[in-house]
Formats: sequence, C-alpha cells, structure tokens
Amino acid sequence: MAQYLSIKARHEDALLFFRMGDFYELFFQDAVQAADILDITLTARGEYDGKPIPMAGVPYHAAEGYLARLIKAGCRVAVCEQTESPAEAKKRGSKAIVNRDIVRIVTPGTLTEDALLPARQGQALCAISLGAGGTEAAIAVCDVSTGRFDVSALAADALADTLTAYPLSELLVSEGDLDKPTVANAVAASAAPVTFRPARAASHISGQTLMKETFGVSALEAFGDFTRAELASVGLLLDYVKLTQAGADIRLDPPIRAQANGHLAIDPATRTSLEIDRSMRGERDGSLLGTIDRTVTAPGARLLSARLSRPSVDRAEIEARLDAASWFADDRDMVETVRASLKAAPDLERARTRLRLGRGGPRDLAAISRALIAAHEASTRLGEDVSALPGKIANAAEALNLSNSLNLRQLADDLETAITENPPTLAREGGFINKGWDSALDEARSLRDDSRQIIAGLQAKYAELTGINALKIKFNNVLGYFVDVPARHGDLLMKAPLSETFIHRQTLASNVRFSTQELSELAGRISRAEDEARSREIAIFDQFCKRIEALSSTLAHTANAIAELDVAAATAEWAFVADAVRPALSDSIMFEADGLRHPVVEAALKKEGQGFTANNLSLSATEEATTRLLLVTGPNMAGKSTYLRQAALAVIMAQAGLFVPARSLTLGLTDRVFSRVGASDDLARGRSTFMVEMVETAAILNQATERSFVIMDEVGRGTSTWDGLAIAWAAVEHLHSVNRARSLFATHYHELTKLVDDLPGAANASLRAKEWKDDLVFLHEVQCGPADKSYGVQVARLAGLPKKAVKRAAQILKQLEAEPSAPESLPLFAAAGFAPAPNEDEPEHQAEPSEADKLLQQVDPDALTPREALDMLYRLKALSQN
Repeated sequence: MAQYLSIKARHEDALLFFRMGDFYELFFQDAVQAADILDITLTARGEYDGKPIPMAGVPYHAAEGYLARLIKAGCRVAVCEQTESPAEAKKRGSKAIVNRDIVRIVTPGTLTEDALLPARQGQALCAISLGAGGTEAAIAVCDVSTGRFDVSALAADALADTLTAYPLSELLVSEGDLDKPTVANAVAASAAPVTFRPARAASHISGQTLMKETFGVSALEAFGDFTRAELASVGLLLDYVKLTQAGADIRLDPPIRAQANGHLAIDPATRTSLEIDRSMRGERDGSLLGTIDRTVTAPGARLLSARLSRPSVDRAEIEARLDAASWFADDRDMVETVRASLKAAPDLERARTRLRLGRGGPRDLAAISRALIAAHEASTRLGEDVSALPGKIANAAEALNLSNSLNLRQLADDLETAITENPPTLAREGGFINKGWDSALDEARSLRDDSRQIIAGLQAKYAELTGINALKIKFNNVLGYFVDVPARHGDLLMKAPLSETFIHRQTLASNVRFSTQELSELAGRISRAEDEARSREIAIFDQFCKRIEALSSTLAHTANAIAELDVAAATAEWAFVADAVRPALSDSIMFEADGLRHPVVEAALKKEGQGFTANNLSLSATEEATTRLLLVTGPNMAGKSTYLRQAALAVIMAQAGLFVPARSLTLGLTDRVFSRVGASDDLARGRSTFMVEMVETAAILNQATERSFVIMDEVGRGTSTWDGLAIAWAAVEHLHSVNRARSLFATHYHELTKLVDDLPGAANASLRAKEWKDDLVFLHEVQCGPADKSYGVQVARLAGLPKKAVKRAAQILKQLEAEPSAPESLPLFAAAGFAPAPNEDEPEHQAEPSEADKLLQQVDPDALTPREALDMLYRLKALSQN
C-alpha cells in the first residue's frame, strides 16, 4: 500500500489501475468511483487508519472494455504496470515488492486502441493559447492515434468556430487563460472535456524546446515561422502528450501549419442546425455525413468527415478534388474495381502509430501488410500511364504502387511471408511468426515441440512401470511438471522400489503428486526452449517495428493516398446513387441551382417510397444583382426550412469537393455559412429561446460579408408581434444593405414582403399549398411572389387540436384580419358559444356521412365473393373521386 500511495500521489486527478498479477486493482475512492461507473463488485482489502480499504478490480486481459467505459464517463486513468517479474524481485530478497510504475495515462484525447476508438471517426486533442494583446490566438491540434499534428494562428474571436470544426476529444486550456472571455466562449461552445494545465506549460520557450526535442532538430525554420502564440499552444499540447506517455517518446508527424482563413467558417450554432456530422439527436445517422458517406476504408471515412467539417476556400484545391471524383464518375466499372481493392485495406494510419508508440502487436503488422498489398492492387487498377490521370489520383497511384519504393515493397513481402494468417493481439503470446522465416526460431520451436512428445512418451513409460493407467504428467506454475496419480495409488509410489524413482511433492484430497530426476531435467529443457522461442519471436517483432519506424513518413504518405483515393471513388459512388452532379465554381458572387434537393430528407423519403420535390434558386451579391436576398413565405410544414437548409448544405458540399444533389449548380466561393433556423433555449447559460435566437442573429449581422451565405428562419417570433416584426424588418434591411450577403430569409410576417418594393436586391418567393375539401395539401414547390396567407389554423387542425378550438381560432382570425387593432372586442370562448354547459357531455358535431360511407355500412365483407369484392372496390373508388 505504501507503493500504491506513493504512485497515486503523483496522479491524484486520475484513477489508478494498479497491476497485481492478472488484475488491475483500484483502491480507496478510486475503487468506489470505478465500481459505480463499471457496475463491478466493491470489496475491501486490509486496513488503513483503522478502516477497511475499498478495493475493486478488472482482469488485465479485458481492461480495454473497462477503460472505454471510464473514458466515456469523463475519467482519466493512470495505468501502473509491473516493471519486473516476481522472480526478478526475489533476487533482491524474499520479501521484495515487485517494482511498478506508470506506463501511460489514458485520457479522452490520447486513445490509440481500436477497442476504444470509433474506426470511422477521428479524434482531436487540442490546445489553445492567446497572444499578448488578447486579440490573437493559436491552436495546436493532434490526433495521437494517427500522428497528425496541425498548428494555426487565428483571431481570438474565431476560436469557437475553429474548434468545433475538429472532432474534439479533449481540450487543453492554460490556467492563466481561465478568465479570458474568448477562451470561456470557446470552452462553452465545445462539448469536449476540458483539462486545465499549469500556465508554465503554455509558453513559447516551452513550445520551442519540446518541438526540437520531439523531432530531433536544432532549429524550427524547416517547419515554418511560428508566432509566439503558436509556440505557446504547441508547448501546452506537447507537454501534455509527454505526460500521458509517461516518459516514452512523443510520436507525432511533423507539424502542418494550417492557414487561419483556409477553410469555410461555420459557427457552432450553424453546425448544429445543419446537422453536418451529427443529427439533432447527437447521432451519425440522420446527418449529412451519415447520408452521403460511401467510403470503404477507415482513413477514407475520417478524411471525408474532415472535409465536410472544414470545407476549403481554395478554388484550386476544390477543383482538384472535383476532378478526381469526376474521373471516377465517368467510369462506374472503375469505381467498383478500385473500391473492391480498397475494401481489403485495414487501417494503416492507426496500425503504424500504435507500433511507433509501443502499443501495437502482431495484428498491426498483419494490418500494415494487407493494407500495402490492397493499396498496390488498387493502384494497378488505375492503369500504368499516371500522366493521363487527374492530379490527386495520379499522386495517389504513385504513392500506392509498391514498385516505386523498394523498401516498402520489401516490407510488404516480408510481413506477408513472416506473419501468420490470424496472429494474436500481443507479441508476448507468441505463435505469430510462420515456420521457415527464422532458423533460430524454428530450432527453438523444434526443441520445445520434441520435448513435449518426449513428455507424452515418458508418461506412457511411467504408466507401464507402475501399472497405473490413470498416471498423468501435468504442469502448473508452482510445481512445474509433475507426475499425478489418484490418491489410492499414492502409497504404491512411496514404497520401494518405486520410491527411488518417484519423489513425493504434494498430497491432495484426491491426488498425490511426484517428481523424478528425469522429468526435472526434461522440464528444464522445455522451459529454456519455450523462453528462447518467445524471446526470438519478440526480437523479430521488434525488428519489424524498427523497419516501420524508419519508413514511418512513407507509410503515412501511403495512408493519405488510400484515403484520398477512397474519398474520390466514394464521391462518385454516391453521385451514382443520389443522381448528384459536379458543382461549377465561379469567381463571381452567385448561387445558381437548378433542381436542388436536400440529401438527408430525400434519402429518408426514399426509404418510405416517396419522392422529393426539387426546387430552383438564384442569388447574386453583385451590384447589378436582381436578387441577393430572398424573402420566403408559406405555411408551416410546407418545406421552408428544408428549402433554406438544402441551399446551405449545397455550399458546404461543393466547397468540400463533393458532388451536389441537383440538376446543376454554379457557386461563387463562400467565406462563411450562417444558419439561424429553429428554436431552442440554453438554460445552463441563462438564455431563453428568444435570447438564443437574438445572440445567433447578432453573430450573423456582425460577421457576414458579401462573400457569406446566410439562411435565417422565423427571426423575431419569440417575442411580441410588433417587437418581433420590428427586429425581423431591421435584420432584413441590414442583411440587404450592410452585409450584402447572399441570403434566404423565411418569415411568417407578411408585412415584410412589401420590403422588396424598396430593396432592389430583394425578392419574394413562397412555398405552394392548396386547400382541398377542408384539407391543406403541401406541394413543396417554390414559386415567385409572397404567400397569400400562413394557413396556421389549418396546420393546427392537422396537428390534432380539438375541433372546437380550431373553429374558434378560425373565428378569431377572421375578426382580427378585419379589425387587427381591436382584439379586445372579441367575445371570450364561452361567450362565443364554444364552451359546453356545466356537466354536459356535448358530442362533437358529426358531418353528414358520404355516399361511400353509406355504402360501406351496408356491406358484409364475409359474404362477398372475390368478384363482388373487386366490384365493390371500383364503386368505392368512383364515389371517392366524385
């Protein structure tokens, strides 16, 4: 316990997994907390200060599953391993304690194991730092599971937008920045757990020192000219990674300096509203990513997610992505062939990183081998003449072709030859090297296996010598190999002459155990052979790890090429399925769409056997523009929100380099996308629904430029009618005349539709609806001009309001439309004749039954012949049509 407490004192903020034999044990409050989270037994062991010590434990071979649950619950776990064997400890004295030490601290942002990470989702550990003036900031982001490392400088007020573009697993903040408003806003916008670190770690000196140490360089110029804020964020990140690796080397790829304005800016509210990678329920299903993802590899899935989360603003980069997808889209057979090859490729990125970190095993070696072979096969499908391929596909083909790298080809061949088909997870388990690969290993295995045959022969010899057929030779960790006989035969072996051969070792209730000189010598040979074979296999494993470390950058390049090729082919595959087209990019500020559709809604309708109504949209923010702001009116449920959202999603998809569900789309590059759609409160931060709405509206009006794309729905509906109308009116004018952004503004304030007479860049559009036989039919078609009315009462009836309430609402509406300034003249519900008399159960008014109803009442279905039933069906159909 003294050993435990000394180690725990170094990591008081983490649960301590204390290795004791085949279990990780937890003590004191750690045990109580873990038992509650993991639903395992809480027991006690020994005493401390006169009280029993709470204890809980998990088997070491099943620890990953328990770790996953603890990390999901927001815990950090310090893993303490035995750093020597009990035999080595005994050399220091019979009562010596086995040495133990922390080998790793497991946190949400530093996971690498397959069992703890979603294969198709990236993870990001991010550190943020503010510049001296507080207006400049920087972030350092890494994915420990793949080795990627990004650094970028940005404006402090853009921190929240930038952070939410990454799949954040953990956020690092300096204690010195706790009281900074921009940092507080960024922390609040992120759902990731926050870890506060000492201010000393977030210094540019620390960043310089740790980066030089990590990458083994004496100067940083080769990586770029970093600002002080960037170096401070790097220092904060690398200091934490070093802590979690418990002294092991940091294994990250060289940093990539990302441009602060290199991506389409999307604020947190817009990401949530548009459901880009997560639906409103927080699930992947129902999101844009979940709908369009057709990738077949884990690196490809992560790259697609990154592109959707951070669309580009670089036209050359976007066109290169679209060129790659278009090349595949022109050849369906090529798409299927390449995807079939890539599907066989395991996750090369994470396998490489686990081996570099010393957490990998034989299965990771096999994964690298299969990935390289599958990648090479995919490259051969693309043809020999790479000059005829689009740039990104040509680069991928060269990177994946093993003929271009002798070392990579040799590694792939050697791994395929050496590693068994189904290797174990851990190298210490042995048995993962094929026979014939290493002569020394084969010799040790032969000796071991031959000795086992000798054991079997020796057992037969002793059985014949003693006449005891039940005699067995067994093994355990205490006695080693021993002769085991039933208790009734024990006396026989302890009497001369057999006692001269068999040496008594142990008597149990039903068995007696013996050893012999011959068996002891043989056991020694077997033990030495097994140890030698295991040691040799581990040595071979280490040799492969060193080769992989030497080729690490080449393997990273190969993994990137697999992802690039997968995303291009997957984009074409989705285009085939969804009838999507390549967007055309323009230098002008425009948005011209023909037959645009919402990919997620369309996919949901298709599952129900229904079609989606496509619509057109034309916007331009130029001086000569006929329309840069479109006022959209129409009833609830008619499709206004869908119409707005599908336009914003089209911008994101196009600038991510993906095809768009439309007949055609021409887009002028956009710097930001804003969405103010839907209503929700934020009670935790003291914000009502209307306050949230106003905060989001303020962000748009303060930040949108003429290059932005804005969708806003129902602004001002959370307050009184006249207040709301005034706010919405001002917002429309500001968007049109100050921001000058391409905008879609949906509203139920029909007074706003008159603004188009005074705003030259504004126009009206509406969603069509039709009243038919007291029913409201939504046509989901967009037409020019404003809606004639909102149909709110009809929608209320469709929602199931009582008939009396619906009828009363219609009466009130009619009078308000006639005299909008005199609502006080309306009689109350009861005075208007809508309330039932006391204790009177008044039935609802029943409509006169139709001819079809009367006919159905006369029919006895059981008495109809099949022919009569068919005739009846035709009669009913004719009556319904009339």
